[in-house]
Amino acid sequence: MKARLSIGAVLASACLVTPSLAQPQNTAESRTAAAIERIRRIDPQVGSVIALDPTALAQARRVQALGLRGPLAGQPILIKDNIEVAGPLPTTAGSLALANNVTNRDAPLVARLLGAGAVILGKTNLSEWANIRSSNSISGWSAVGGQTRNPFALDRNPCGSSSGSGAAVAAGLVRMAIGTETDGSVTCPAAINGIVGFKPTVGLVSRTHIVPISASQDTPGPMTASVAEAAMVLTAIAGSDPADKATTEADRRRRDYLAGLRAGSLRGKRIGVMRFAAGFGTDQPFDAALAVLKAQGATLVEIKEFDEGQMGRNEFQVLLTEFKSGLADYLRSSPAPIPVRSLADVIAFNKNHAAQELALFGQETFEQAEKTKGTSDPAYRKARQLSFNAAGPNGIDRLLKQHGVVALVGPTMAPAWKIDVVNGDQISGGGAGSLAAVAGYPHLTVPMGFVKGLPVGLSFIGPKWADGQILSLGFAYEQARGPLPPALFFRSIEESPAIAPYLKR
Repeated sequence: MKARLSIGAVLASACLVTPSLAQPQNTAESRTAAAIERIRRIDPQVGSVIALDPTALAQARRVQALGLRGPLAGQPILIKDNIEVAGPLPTTAGSLALANNVTNRDAPLVARLLGAGAVILGKTNLSEWANIRSSNSISGWSAVGGQTRNPFALDRNPCGSSSGSGAAVAAGLVRMAIGTETDGSVTCPAAINGIVGFKPTVGLVSRTHIVPISASQDTPGPMTASVAEAAMVLTAIAGSDPADKATTEADRRRRDYLAGLRAGSLRGKRIGVMRFAAGFGTDQPFDAALAVLKAQGATLVEIKEFDEGQMGRNEFQVLLTEFKSGLADYLRSSPAPIPVRSLADVIAFNKNHAAQELALFGQETFEQAEKTKGTSDPAYRKARQLSFNAAGPNGIDRLLKQHGVVALVGPTMAPAWKIDVVNGDQISGGGAGSLAAVAGYPHLTVPMGFVKGLPVGLSFIGPKWADGQILSLGFAYEQARGPLPPALFFRSIEESPAIAPYLKR
């Protein structure tokens, strides 16, 4: 297998350009060098970055030489390692089966970021295969990248599958990263790591050259330190792609999302409160967040009950079927000398490399997916129709119309659970994000406070193509909420001032 370029090797080469470190901190090169230095100092305890792009400083110099302007010009950004970036780095999805997957292709969203002057700093760790390999997985773990940790408490999980992107922003390595979501993989790690995460309407951002799970639910999205930065990134990456039929309307729907942000956008808006999706220890910060919304002029409408019906069971059948089909298409399209070209090949590879791949948890979900019969199977088509109708027309759309509200809010997820290699993920509860995921509608999470020292997020969910409005509502809340304390890298939350005094005799 071709060895990945280590972070140490890239840092060593960066040391040859020490003049950049002395330059004013508003240059692309100095910002990039500073981000590399932060990764060197901070990331060993977090494990969020799989590899640095050795061309990052050259990219930054190019931005300066061309005099590129705009909100993203010269800004370092990290990319989840299931998204292709042209150059020497493989796109692994965290799996040793793709260790040689150097495709020399930029995903369209990466090309758009580069066109806006962003600097692709490197790749972030993720839950291997975007967390679909096993129902007993450990979120944030991959055979390539090891375990990513939550910067607020290093023994806590960062959630998956965009764990590295969420942890890197929370740790202050960068202010912007890209994640991908099928169901919760942007919004959960964003909420649990105390940052902003935005899952766009499916079809607003291209999925070409991204290792897939679901053609009907997958979308990339920004994970950032603020709503404004999420809007900047989305403005750059949104747009139609002839190779992705889902994006046919994207050029017509996209806009300048940063310009559309309004601090007063909550005033006069009716907002649905998803009490049916609340609880799991988040009531205090959620009620405080609702008070902020009300103080900003929003009218809050309580929604106490909602029956998701058979959405979850049918969604799982959809994901299994689409994953087998979509992964085979992706693997066959790779120009790299990879040893796998189908899901069956990946299952066999993992068995042959069980000591590295299967020591912590298995691949039973892969094996279930391998048994599916393809997207022409009537059972799959029925499952997709039932799950979509439950989440979209009979879910979000009906709730908005029935209660006369423009958006829904609720706690995104429970606080972070401990990393548990024996029992796997021990998630104590979650919000209503699956509705937006299955429907393909926009979902924004914004930090709303803490539960015993661990961050939790406030979700804003709206109808299809309401991306701009959802971002603006979240921006208004964020501005009124005020600043929150950063991650302090406690070994455990029991060491934090919020908890430690109560543990002493």
